[in-house]
Amino acid sequence: MNTIIYTILILTALGGLLSVVLYFVAQKFKVVEDPRIDEVCALLPGANCGGCGFAGCRAFAETFVKSDDISTLNCPVGGSATMNSIACHLGRVAAAVEQQIAVVRCNGSCEHRPRTNTFDGANSCAVFAATYAGDTACSFGCLGKGDCELSCTFDAIHINPQTLLPEVDEEKCTACGACVKACPKLLIELRKKGPKNRRIYVSCMNKDKGGIARKACSVACIGCTKCQKICPFEAITIENSLAYIDPVKCRLCRKCVPECPTTSIVELNFPPRKTENIEVKQN
Repeated sequence: MNTIIYTILILTALGGLLSVVLYFVAQKFKVVEDPRIDEVCALLPGANCGGCGFAGCRAFAETFVKSDDISTLNCPVGGSATMNSIACHLGRVAAAVEQQIAVVRCNGSCEHRPRTNTFDGANSCAVFAATYAGDTACSFGCLGKGDCELSCTFDAIHINPQTLLPEVDEEKCTACGACVKACPKLLIELRKKGPKNRRIYVSCMNKDKGGIARKACSVACIGCTKCQKICPFEAITIENSLAYIDPVKCRLCRKCVPECPTTSIVELNFPPRKTENIEVKQN
């Protein structure tokens, strides 16, 4: 009986001693977290999409609070309103960041880019791209398996069942960049949303020579340089038989659009072009 009592007393004393030791150790090595991190985290959307370049909203909040220079920090989901709110809460001024949106640089629908074979494998662009060139004569075009759609946590991009091309919902897209990373063909790009959501870009990534590209897809860029020559702002460059419009230099003048013989230059959300009424005088 005495043995049991002594055992209980010893264990109780040992437990109490260890508790005291653990307390002092915890006090010695405790990390005091800035309470502002929780406050900033509460102001963020909480999407944890990684579009800011950090692992999640809390990691972004911690960096924001600890950084002296916040000019490069941006939450694409919350946008300017969220960044201004956070900066104001901490007594800072947020840098102006132009809103972006995802654009798909491929217009090779089934109509323009006929299928030459059938892929019988996993329904994944990543697997498809690693297996062979593609099911059309264009090895640069969209594979249409929907990896971009699956990667989007905002339901902002979907594969059109008729064209087999992804389409971006401008109202839902937050420019988080998840679809950009998901596309193995690197067809999706984040570009300036533009005034009144107006954008101009080359919807093609085919780097083959003009004749080969045109044979594979009727709306492929053939690198003819007509758009480059007419651009008054030097916003268009030609490399590897492919035109590219710099969103920083482009002034949305639209002069390049009618010059493209394959209509590979896309203009979005512009008003209809004015047509000149030519009166034919009859003698």
